[in-house]
Amino acid sequence: MTEQDKVYIFDTTMRDGEQSPGASMSVEEKIQISRVFDDMGIDIIEAGFPITSPGDFEAVSAISKGLKNSIPCGLARAKKKDIDACYESLKHAKRFRIHTFISTSPVHMKHKLDMTDNQVLDAIKESVTYAKKFTDDVEWSCEDGTRTNLDFMCKTIELAINCGATTVNIPDTVGYSIPEEFAKTITHIKNNVPNIDKAIISAHCHNDLGLAVANALAGLSAGVRQIECTINGIGERAGNAALEEIVMAIKTRNDLMPYETGIKTELISKASKIVSNATGFPVQFNKAIVGKNAFAHESGIHQDGMLKNRETYEIMSPESVGVKKTSLVMGKHSGRHAFKDKLSDLGYTNVTDDVIQEAFGKFKVLADKKKHIYDEDIVALVDDSLIVDNKINAINLKSLKVFAGTGEPQKAEMTLDVFGDIKKTSQTGDGPVDAIFKCIKELYKHDVKLSLYQVHAVTEGTDAQATVSVKIEENDRTTVGQSADTDTLVASAKAYLNALNKMLIKREKKSLSENIEYQKVKEGV
Repeated sequence: MTEQDKVYIFDTTMRDGEQSPGASMSVEEKIQISRVFDDMGIDIIEAGFPITSPGDFEAVSAISKGLKNSIPCGLARAKKKDIDACYESLKHAKRFRIHTFISTSPVHMKHKLDMTDNQVLDAIKESVTYAKKFTDDVEWSCEDGTRTNLDFMCKTIELAINCGATTVNIPDTVGYSIPEEFAKTITHIKNNVPNIDKAIISAHCHNDLGLAVANALAGLSAGVRQIECTINGIGERAGNAALEEIVMAIKTRNDLMPYETGIKTELISKASKIVSNATGFPVQFNKAIVGKNAFAHESGIHQDGMLKNRETYEIMSPESVGVKKTSLVMGKHSGRHAFKDKLSDLGYTNVTDDVIQEAFGKFKVLADKKKHIYDEDIVALVDDSLIVDNKINAINLKSLKVFAGTGEPQKAEMTLDVFGDIKKTSQTGDGPVDAIFKCIKELYKHDVKLSLYQVHAVTEGTDAQATVSVKIEENDRTTVGQSADTDTLVASAKAYLNALNKMLIKREKKSLSENIEYQKVKEGV
């Protein structure tokens, strides 16, 4: 493909996406996500904002060391200490990008920055020139670009390129623009910035009006050659342009958008699931490309058409995004070999035998409880087993009995294995879940804030598995726990314990040496 045909995919799931309220990810989760992104063929991975916290610095550093194909990137304000933090966290990578930004709209310059036009221009010159000392790959963004005076924007872009920026990003920071307007902005830049041929134009569109993907694609037609996006469209407020929608729109409508992304689209579904699990944000059923119903047909007319030719109601195949159909019907009589084959069809090709055995045992128990086992049931079981396989659980649920109903206080009786000691208690609460969580706090004394408790059914029906997500906070640390079970109360207990075990691991990993390294970077300028 030529440079004119190539569209670079810049993923900011772990930076802008993590800024979604409640979407915090651990370092381990970010590393796991980055490996999938690397395999997918994502060109640039914005791994975090290193100056903001030791955790972000550690995540960017760890991700940059592990990438084989993708270019790691860190975000920095127009400040030397931010750029230094980016360099220190990225310096172990064979190649990396520093992404620096400053606001250029009148409202931001006046109320956020308290800076004049000339002061902003001076900051652009100083920051981009300084970043260029560390890498030839410098991206510069004019924050709130779509509310910026076009003549002033062109002046800032020309200056940034002259100072060494090789990518200039036009953000629709507040999701204000509409497609026709955004395309005109890009066209104006191409026609009025003399050195624009020396840089790639990027688009970073937010979804406040539901137009993020439409705006990005309109920009593409006008000359944008890098699109900044996130898996599942997560991000600040209403989110960002969804990577899966951008990539599949280009692939499906290649007649109107004759470009290539280089993304291995068969891994899209896997990426969606791993991000959903890490953040605790379920994907809405009717979400384009990756939603549960994206390739589901219930209408009799639709089903009739699909049976005759699936192109009657599908513009892309489910296989093209990693959703695989199979003729295997899983039930209580299925053997381990069939179960393993099913996992392969669902994209779990590298799981260990221990994980398979753990998930198969849970599958057998579930198959005795349910008439129908859906793919989503199996995915939930495997993901739960992967969590067990990857984490050393210090606290484990041994037994749980719950008494609920009218007329009596709700009560829970629980037995836990706490660091090898078997402990029992019973507690009453304002509802069965409250009683369960009180039992856990009684058996293992701790003080955390419960910031999220969320239940959703994996499949339909009264015998559906429930997936419970629990998020707890302690000082500056946040962990998300998940568990799936046909018994919602059992899933609730296991999800809370999963989050608590992750918190114990985080406590241990907050080592003195990591904090010293971060403080040296932050205070060294």
